[in-house]
Amino acid sequence: MIWAKEETLPRQEMEELQFARLKETLKRIYDKVPAYRKKMDAAGIGCEDIKSLDDLSKLPFTVKQDMRDNYPFGMFTVPKKDLIRIHASSGTTGKPTVVGYTRKDMEMWTECVSRMACMGGATSDDVAQISFGYGMFTGALGLHYGLEKIGASVVPVSSGNTQKQILYMQDFGATLLVATPSYALHIGEIARDLGIDPSKDLNIKIGLFGGEGMTEPMRDEMHKLWGSDMKATQNYGMSELVGPGVSGECLELCGMHFNEDHFIPEIINPETGEVLAPGEKGELVVSCITKEALPLIRYRTGDITRLFYEPCKCGRTTVRMENISGRSDDMLVIRGVNVFPSQIEEVLLNIEEIGAHYEILVERKNYLDSMTISVELADESLLDSYAKLGELEKKIKFNLRTVLGLDAMIKLVAPRSLKRFEGKARRVTDLR
Repeated sequence: MIWAKEETLPRQEMEELQFARLKETLKRIYDKVPAYRKKMDAAGIGCEDIKSLDDLSKLPFTVKQDMRDNYPFGMFTVPKKDLIRIHASSGTTGKPTVVGYTRKDMEMWTECVSRMACMGGATSDDVAQISFGYGMFTGALGLHYGLEKIGASVVPVSSGNTQKQILYMQDFGATLLVATPSYALHIGEIARDLGIDPSKDLNIKIGLFGGEGMTEPMRDEMHKLWGSDMKATQNYGMSELVGPGVSGECLELCGMHFNEDHFIPEIINPETGEVLAPGEKGELVVSCITKEALPLIRYRTGDITRLFYEPCKCGRTTVRMENISGRSDDMLVIRGVNVFPSQIEEVLLNIEEIGAHYEILVERKNYLDSMTISVELADESLLDSYAKLGELEKKIKFNLRTVLGLDAMIKLVAPRSLKRFEGKARRVTDLR
């Protein structure tokens, strides 16, 4: 189902709408945000210099540090009394990034999430169990309001207490699960331990996954646990932009549709800042063109992807972004080789003898980088055969070397022995 007519606008009509909204937003930012006005003045760019969407590239970038430097409300265009919601990041790597919403912002956010939920197959008949953590994280409340708007029944269970999660699924007849992909896999594992087959004994038919990337092999693992008929889609967003609802997969699974009437995406070379042509891979940059409280322009997300503008088989005409292949700021450089954790995950999840959970440890020994990857065996009986373990280790090393171009130490561990995460999985420990 297509929720809104804006999802099917002709390209020219969409771009006319985007430009009108960009001009209005840009003037408001320039007038009301001293930090942004200073940036534009330093770049020698005025609002009058933006005469078409092509001129967007003339504007300076916004980065997360801008929000920290102007903590808490210095990047806002409205007074604090106009805010009806405030969220913030954990601040584990510095001051928290604070985001806020006016009533109009909340309506826009809810609308975007409703569209994304419909893309993934959600309807008013669903009972939606939200297993994101509630609180300052935007994910849970974003999905909560969007699913309520389309008429679904929402079970706001939050994350954790996995056995109770399963109890609610059984007793409430949940048909839709909102979670990180890794936590959804964990719930499925625990259900199996309890003698419950998620594909037969539970009613979950739709998974709306976010908070971390989901590779195609991970989607395959999801189907193994939850059933081949499960509609497993992922969606994209971040608090700085709005939260979830920036883009999401439709059931054609050929990229995540952007809500282009609210957000303008670009792809840039992360080293030079040059805007790249459609289809080229680089860093995603997003401009918010309808937000009232915090309309960031040309925000560097750090996520590596590419954009496709061809209309989709689903009937939507909005631009699609490819699944995130990594981040420009969490890319690992190991012995001169650029490595994204998602590349490692793709290799591991295509090897049937190992499970879906892994850990990556990067160290420096005798001035040389080393990478150790711990992976769980799918079958504990493999531990009884040194020969089979040796062959499996060689297979994993070979496959990783083929993709990454470097060697890694492989540590095979017993099933269910690695740490599980209720929220976003933290797979990498870099001790260098």
